[in-house]
Amino acid sequence: MGFIPFTFVDVVDILLVSTLFYGLYRAMKGTSAPYIMVGIFFIYLAWILVKTFNLVLFSTILGQIISVGVIAILIIFQPEIRHFLQAIGRQRQRFEWLTRIFDFRHRKTAKEIDLRPIVEACVEMGEQKVGALIIIKQSNDLGIVEESGIAIDAKVSSALIQNVFFKNAPLHDGGMVISGDRVVAAKCVLPSTQQEVPKSYGMRHRAALGMSEVSDAIIIAVSEETGGISLAHDSVIKRNIDPKQLQQSIRKLMSINNRRRAEKEQKEE
Repeated sequence: MGFIPFTFVDVVDILLVSTLFYGLYRAMKGTSAPYIMVGIFFIYLAWILVKTFNLVLFSTILGQIISVGVIAILIIFQPEIRHFLQAIGRQRQRFEWLTRIFDFRHRKTAKEIDLRPIVEACVEMGEQKVGALIIIKQSNDLGIVEESGIAIDAKVSSALIQNVFFKNAPLHDGGMVISGDRVVAAKCVLPSTQQEVPKSYGMRHRAALGMSEVSDAIIIAVSEETGGISLAHDSVIKRNIDPKQLQQSIRKLMSINNRRRAEKEQKEE
């Protein structure tokens, strides 16, 4: 009796499958998805047993259910699948050269922005306890987020920002996207974080953290309850930023992005 052939290709195959299942586990962790997967497994097991015992009617019914199983799984696990794909997309830094081929604007975005009106507006809104969510665009394309809101295309100013987020104003819900010295859009829909966060986090903080998980943007969240200012970047959110240090903190995050971009360009050269 000989051994089953085991080659290098088999090792690669096992590693890829293991990585896939680990990624799915990470995406489903903390959700009800594992219980749904167990239910699907039992349905499939029942279908095998029914076919084995040749129960024609029951086998036909279960067969019809399983035949549309792929579509059902796509619908049921839409949030988890999206999060899994977003996690893959977060590896975008390794493919930054593709972005530079199709978009030459990203090199100058961080240099053009004037933070003074943004900081002034955030400090004023914090003092008045006006909620706000501002996305400062960096190198990543935020077209999908911008299209989910209302296009504005106006020069950044403290008055404009405060008017947009004024309580009961038509555009105050959602996020504002700023690119360079322009307010691109407002009332934008942002992805909520999949991380386990404290219950004290409101929808703005969850959205800010979620946006930082799928892009290199810098997100400012002003709490409507406390007036506290938070900064989210690279899947981390820092709360209760000192208003006097807000501009410096944003500049620091911008410099981190610029340094990472420069390091990647040097490696590619």
